Amino acid sequence: MEPVNLAVIYYSSTGTVHTLAKAVAEGAEKAGATVRLRKVRELAPPEAIGANPAWAQHTKDSADIAEAALDDVAWADAILFGTPTRFGNVASQLKAFIDTAGPLWQQGKLADKVCSAFTSSATPHGGQESTILALSNTFYHWGGIIVPPGYTDPVQFRTGNPYGTSHVTGAGAIGEDVLQAARHQARRVVDVAGALKAGRTVS
Repeated sequence: MEPVNLAVIYYSSTGTVHTLAKAVAEGAEKAGATVRLRKVRELAPPEAIGANPAWAQHTKDSADIAEAALDDVAWADAILFGTPTRFGNVASQLKAFIDTAGPLWQQGKLADKVCSAFTSSATPHGGQESTILALSNTFYHWGGIIVPPGYTDPVQFRTGNPYGTSHVTGAGAIGEDVLQAARHQARRVVDVAGALKAGRTVS
């Protein structure tokens, strides 16, 4: 059977979600998927970025990451979306990209894709779960198949978010448990997408 095509599409301002996205991509590749790691286009004005040293530095550090295109969405059997929380919701940069997917939706090319999400917030209870749930609203409209990590691995009992991998930036750097959770979430998505792809091939 052909490997699962998996797109990791994310927005990151200061690098936290970027780090999670790389761990997700690593987990997916180890699970046998063909992976495209893609960031969405930055929409903030240069003066806003320049006013935050961490934001400006991450913009430079991630310059070599390709920008997401609708072709990546159409190509993918499964998609993992990453976003920081913005008042308990999806960052406008990622939302703007998702909003361009209307033509694919009208052609029925978004149905039955396996979808999952990961996030970060500055504080505990800073909107992580509501952000992932907000992304799920999009997946429902697409007819996507939502695959959360749940409590399907011991690491989930240490990181504590069955909705999707998440990190509290105010608590410091991302630890190994969170990175392991991101890799596990990706493996679970690849496993489910692979089973669906195999079933379609047989039928």
